[in-house]
Amino acid sequence: MTTTTSPVTTTNEPEIMPATAVTDIISPVEIIRIAWEGVVRNKVRSLLTMLGVIIGVAAVIIMIAISAGTEATIAEQIEGLGSNLVFIQASFGRGGGPGGNNNSPSLVYDDVEIVASVGGVVATTVDQMTTQTVKAGDVSLTDVSLMGTTLGFPTVRDVEIGDGRFFNETELDRSAKVAVLGPDLAEQLFGEANPIGQSITVGTTKLAVIGVAAEKGVVGNTDFDSLLYVPITLVFDKFMPSQFRQFAGDNVRIIYVQVEAGADMDLVIQQIQLKLATSKDVSVDDLPFTMQTQQDIIDTQGATTEAFRNLLAWVAGVSLLVGGIGIMNIMLVSVTERTREIGIRQSVGATPNDIRLQFLTEALMLSLVGGLIGVLFGVGGSYLFGSTSDMRTVIVPSSIALAFGSAAAVGIFFGFFPANKAAQLDPIEALRHE
Repeated sequence: MTTTTSPVTTTNEPEIMPATAVTDIISPVEIIRIAWEGVVRNKVRSLLTMLGVIIGVAAVIIMIAISAGTEATIAEQIEGLGSNLVFIQASFGRGGGPGGNNNSPSLVYDDVEIVASVGGVVATTVDQMTTQTVKAGDVSLTDVSLMGTTLGFPTVRDVEIGDGRFFNETELDRSAKVAVLGPDLAEQLFGEANPIGQSITVGTTKLAVIGVAAEKGVVGNTDFDSLLYVPITLVFDKFMPSQFRQFAGDNVRIIYVQVEAGADMDLVIQQIQLKLATSKDVSVDDLPFTMQTQQDIIDTQGATTEAFRNLLAWVAGVSLLVGGIGIMNIMLVSVTERTREIGIRQSVGATPNDIRLQFLTEALMLSLVGGLIGVLFGVGGSYLFGSTSDMRTVIVPSSIALAFGSAAAVGIFFGFFPANKAAQLDPIEALRHE
């Protein structure tokens, strides 16, 4: 009787572990560890890959900080003109001043009284600027800004008198030869001496100094501390060329109106328009004046800076895009270099999703580390730029979140294609790869 036995086959090939077993072994922490090892394996290459993301994130933060700083500066300058203001400005192109139709109504000095009679108006003022040579003793200054204005100027324009007084109604009506000096101008003319009661010569006209304004600084393009204040009637009489006076008369460029706190701004503006239209015998629509509030100007400037900010954001976005392309490129190279590694992992049971997640995590790490470094450079660069230049910077917290979130999105978007390519490799072909 013959007994047959089945041949025993032996093999040296590694036993393939079930995919479920590998999946259980490869935890999220393990995937992060493997991905981090992939990043630090080529430190210089990884750093160069992150460079585009670093520049893009830093650029977003710095550019938004510059834009926000500019916007804040403009708002402070406009608010520094006073509070609850309405600006009545002549529309010169429509006949409200030089170059317009002489038959059209103009904005003139007498309109200040009309505007002041409107309910809800606290104070009004108007100014007329010119430049003159000013002398005091042996000191002579050229091109000094002389501002002719009215009694309401300190209240409306928020200018305090530090010493002495401002001119009164009688001095305004009589074109009195009196002057109030800005603090810097007073120091230039008289040094440490008290200028109150002293005389100065403006052009060829001698004026008595009755006051010195308190420090206010520069608002807009006006250095209030270097101004010379006189009654506006004196400017009309003494400091305007006769030819210009004959042509323009008592035309003024702008009337400043301070409205009572809590008053209906729109209603006050409507009443001002009706009063001016009645005095000039025209309809409201024919008034060649524009009326704006401080908030209107801030909103207009805000729209301009927002457009500028959006432009800067797009420029910074291009840097992020370049950084993303760099990440995709280096990850494709990494997939090619590690094809055999991928094949080995697949042979022991790693699923395509495991491979995809590993390389996607690696791309995300590159972008997040680059984003973190970019945030540090962006915040530091904003502070440095603001402290070393004349432009103000304001760091916007949301810009940090935006920039960092954009870096993460770039990593995911540009890392998916290389990760997906790695996941789709044929295990046998990958193992044969040299």
